[in-house]
Amino acid sequence: MSHSFSQTRTPLRRWAGTLGLLAAQWLAAGAIAQPSGGPYGPVPQRYAVPKAAQVYFVAPDGKAEARGASANQPTTIEAAMARVVTGDAIVMRGGTYRTGGLQLNQGITIQPYLDEVPVLKGTRVATEWQALPNNVWRTRWSTLFPAQPMGWWQPDREGALTPLHRFNNDMVFIDGQPLQSAGWVGEMGSKGFYIDYAKGHVYIGVNPAGKQVEITAHDIALHRPSRPVHGKASDRKGPTIRGITFTQYAYRAIDIEGKKPSTLVSEEPTDDPVGPSPESEHGKEVVGTLLEHVTISHCSRVAGYFRGDRLVIRNSLISDTSTEGIYVIGSSDVLLERNLIKRNNVERLTGYYPAAVKIFNQSHRVVVRDNLVVEQPYSNGVWWDVGNHDGVFINNHVEGTMAGLFFEISKGVTVAGNVFVNNQQGIRVLNSAGAKIHHNTFVNSPVLIDRNERSAQGDHFGWHPQTGPDVHERVGHVFESNLLVADAGVKGPLLRFEQPPVVCGKVTAPMATRVDGNVYIRSDSGQPLISWAPMPVAACQTSFANLDEFRQAVPGVEAKGRALLGHEGAVFRSPELRRFELARAPEGVQPLPVPAEVRKLLGWTGSAHLPGAY
Repeated sequence: MSHSFSQTRTPLRRWAGTLGLLAAQWLAAGAIAQPSGGPYGPVPQRYAVPKAAQVYFVAPDGKAEARGASANQPTTIEAAMARVVTGDAIVMRGGTYRTGGLQLNQGITIQPYLDEVPVLKGTRVATEWQALPNNVWRTRWSTLFPAQPMGWWQPDREGALTPLHRFNNDMVFIDGQPLQSAGWVGEMGSKGFYIDYAKGHVYIGVNPAGKQVEITAHDIALHRPSRPVHGKASDRKGPTIRGITFTQYAYRAIDIEGKKPSTLVSEEPTDDPVGPSPESEHGKEVVGTLLEHVTISHCSRVAGYFRGDRLVIRNSLISDTSTEGIYVIGSSDVLLERNLIKRNNVERLTGYYPAAVKIFNQSHRVVVRDNLVVEQPYSNGVWWDVGNHDGVFINNHVEGTMAGLFFEISKGVTVAGNVFVNNQQGIRVLNSAGAKIHHNTFVNSPVLIDRNERSAQGDHFGWHPQTGPDVHERVGHVFESNLLVADAGVKGPLLRFEQPPVVCGKVTAPMATRVDGNVYIRSDSGQPLISWAPMPVAACQTSFANLDEFRQAVPGVEAKGRALLGHEGAVFRSPELRRFELARAPEGVQPLPVPAEVRKLLGWTGSAHLPGAY
């Protein structure tokens, strides 16, 4: 966890593009378009009944006493959860299951019946309303989820920006549309709700007659403990979940435990492990969880806390969450691919370090490949945070975020073949080592690589900095063959290497080992192009207007780089269709060799490639 970000949204800017031909030398390089273009998110499926040791059919109107042996005589989802053992399957008939607090510690499959659509909802329908003066309606509600911010939240800094009632986990929906919490009845309007927790009353400003009003009744859908439940010990195997929708849960929809039991919302859920831990000592309690074609939406905090090695989340939709969408904790050999992840931090909390995807606390070899991360004006995109190793971020499209990719207090990440569009920062690398950034396309998305004096001594988050590189070890970054394009709305350098004056003369090694072969195209030639530190000047920081100045001051950088400043005209094939292939090869730009490990990750066969992702 680190600094808060400005909440100002980067305007969506689009280049006027025309269809053009790709350069002949690019075609000769055998390029494969990156990212793939989808499909992202769930794809409709027809699921055959699995060949499992025991299949339990369930339905919203199932009978708890029924065996659930056939689709026509289903049991309840609650009864099936209590009965299953490793190797069994639960097959869900279509419809809405208003349920929660389901517990499971066996390696089973959960899926729909054929092409039916099962939806697990954490709300109940509110039907008893009292009309009050001034267009206000009130109901009594027994399942409320009051909460406070975490202890590390800084009220002196953030209290004027985020009202405390936003940290409560209750949600209200009218005809499926979420309302925003209000601090009192007078500020609700037609889009808000207010809760009097002392009296147990929920207030809305819309006449509920003829409408479906849903209010949260459960704070979790599925809890996978790593300890005994239903009289069975954990088998340490993660569930396989396909084709199911989870929505409208207070706090989170899914919680996969590690060694530490799942926490209340008032407790820190992510300190598992606590302090520096060998990879062999965490991530082993629940192994092999798989989510495919799953939808998780409208959860008051996170879509899910996922702990355990060999987690796979594929072709799933994660949307309308608050602090995080997918939260991976202390896990290794994880794969996230072809997911659609949008609209995190819908409550606009500040000081809570939001991210659509958070990879946290000493996770190793997490691969984030070919995902679509969009509509995140108040959230970061994908954030590796605290003690992670050897991440891979390839072929993703990230648009409209605060920081598209954030890599912090960690060692080793390969970032290649991605497209970053209209992000406040395309990539930020902070207090980390060994970020290898190759062949990405940045559209109105500057890059920031920085370090500061933060250490394990007296840190706001205690042991967190101990898990990453120390102050003098935040080096070894590579930034090669990237394409950075900016219109006149982007101010300041497109590439920044920065450190504060407090470490001047103390941290003197360059952060990067190689910066070369990048192409910078911007329409405003009056803006600085690159900022660099450390430099032998008073503040250790210097900005450069062009590549010639940069090369003279910092020998050995950008020998093959090109800058087209004051550029007018088409750059991309069709930004309107989100086609960010080059309309033509920029003047003087030639294909450059691609490292073998990057070619292997991206599936490129040619040894040379033009800068950028396509």
